[in-house]
Amino acid sequence: MTARLDIDLAGQVAVVTGTTGGMGRVIAVELARRGAHVVTIARDPSRATTLSVEIDELPGSIELIAGDLSTRAGLSSATQTIRDRHQTINLLVNNAGAHFPDRRLSVDGLELHIAVDYLPAYAMTTLLADQLRRGCARVVNVASDTLRDTRQVKLPGPPRPPVLRTDDLRDLTRLNPAEGFVPFQAYARAKLLTVLAGYHLAREWASDGVTINAVHPGIVATGIIDDLIPTVLRPFRGIIRRTMLTPAQGAAAALRLALDPTLDGVTGRYFVRETDTATPPSSYDPAAQELLRTASDRFLQHVPRG
Repeated sequence: MTARLDIDLAGQVAVVTGTTGGMGRVIAVELARRGAHVVTIARDPSRATTLSVEIDELPGSIELIAGDLSTRAGLSSATQTIRDRHQTINLLVNNAGAHFPDRRLSVDGLELHIAVDYLPAYAMTTLLADQLRRGCARVVNVASDTLRDTRQVKLPGPPRPPVLRTDDLRDLTRLNPAEGFVPFQAYARAKLLTVLAGYHLAREWASDGVTINAVHPGIVATGIIDDLIPTVLRPFRGIIRRTMLTPAQGAAAALRLALDPTLDGVTGRYFVRETDTATPPSSYDPAAQELLRTASDRFLQHVPRG
């Protein structure tokens, strides 16, 4: 970590998702190293035992909440617990994500990439809105540059961002339909939705002192990468992983957005590691943003908001 990120977070509350392995674990440890109280949600709390032990040795602290963020009930329970325990949140890192090799539905009827890679980031942000506003918080959404190009093998030619159909944005259950389903594109579309929704919220909340940005941390050798390696290249998986960034290197890009004082007030941006980068034109469409916001809020309407 550079010196500009070596700041004191004592007394600050940081909510981080996806901390049971890979980048999320590094992010949680680095925030606790700086004195933050780290709140994390895990579907299986036993997987976070070693993380708790590690953070117990640091200046900060950890609070573990059991919950499955891929379900509406899990989102409701986790965010209600956080609201009950904390009046203020200073930092939210939406890091949880996954790739699935086939089309599956969540218990709520959402395609699972939407349920895991889009909805939790949106829900954690909006359902904790009051706490984030009180903390003039930074929200960091960990994305993937697949949202700009869904080609797994980059041959010469223009990038192919995932297609967003307007009618699908009216109802979350329509997103990533069975017809024409391609897992890699479904994953990329969910990440694009995260950025699209983030732009809308960033614009709306700018006057409240809350910043919302997204980051592609680079190609990081985490568990998710095994599913993303094209089939023809899987015999070379070991070699490929050695060319990738470590979880610590990937986490550094997210931590920069979370901590760097030179980014105070910067909001509504997408970074490829440290480079401010444009996303597909569909992500800037105010009408598309409003449709997604309405559909997401409608889906979450039975989830308490405090």
